Amino acid sequence: MTEPPVLLSIDPRGVATATLNRPEVGNAYNAGLLDALIRGLAELGADPAVRCLVIRGAGRHFQAGADINWLGEVAAYPPAENYAASIATTRAMQLLNEFPKPTIALVHGACFGGGVGIVCCADVAFATPDAQFGITEIRVGVAPTPISTHMINAIGLRHTRRYALTGERFDAREAERIGLIHEVVPEAETEAKLAHLLDAILLGGPNAIAMTKRSFLGANDLLLNERQVAMLAHEGWTQRHSPEGREGTSAFREKRKPSWYPTTHPNV
Repeated sequence: MTEPPVLLSIDPRGVATATLNRPEVGNAYNAGLLDALIRGLAELGADPAVRCLVIRGAGRHFQAGADINWLGEVAAYPPAENYAASIATTRAMQLLNEFPKPTIALVHGACFGGGVGIVCCADVAFATPDAQFGITEIRVGVAPTPISTHMINAIGLRHTRRYALTGERFDAREAERIGLIHEVVPEAETEAKLAHLLDAILLGGPNAIAMTKRSFLGANDLLLNERQVAMLAHEGWTQRHSPEGREGTSAFREKRKPSWYPTTHPNV
């Protein structure tokens, strides 16, 4: 039997874990993973027994962004279905960002595109020294609109401008410097660091924590309304459906430079 794309569990303390579970493709998201994540976040968020949520990635990587084969399929969808795919991505990020309990992301290996979005939406994020990050959507001709507001909230406009517009990869130390993660933690120490943090969270009053988190987001206009969700999704699907978006995903699959990359360069 095929395992679900997101594994959910809750321990006796009320610590929930959501494990992204497509290790064969670096936990890249497709419709199935997004749907499972949306359902899981809604269920866990409404469960009074849940005190906090830990997000992990199965296998060698945390989350490598969108499944490029799925992106190629979606680009050919008719408008309504294409928009629905973008709504799913936007909604998953919104639900995580507004999750009513503390959230912790444990990053290792690759963390690209939507993976960075997940980290931006988490309350606390740790990464192992091997972690590699990148806001790489523009490299395949698409726009990271579902995660754009969350990137600016997490790392500020200045760092978002650099990394979302260049698609550069960066390491865990740089992620720590720009505020994307809170600490770089050696792999052997990750579980001890997590246990310490969970103990700190469990000492807090659950209702007080929920009110505090809601207040932070609401008072600073960081809660997305339905018009904003629709706008972000619309911008995302129209770029993905454009000739440039189709060329970018095709070039990535075919392991070649996209047509917009210059074939000649001036001497430096």
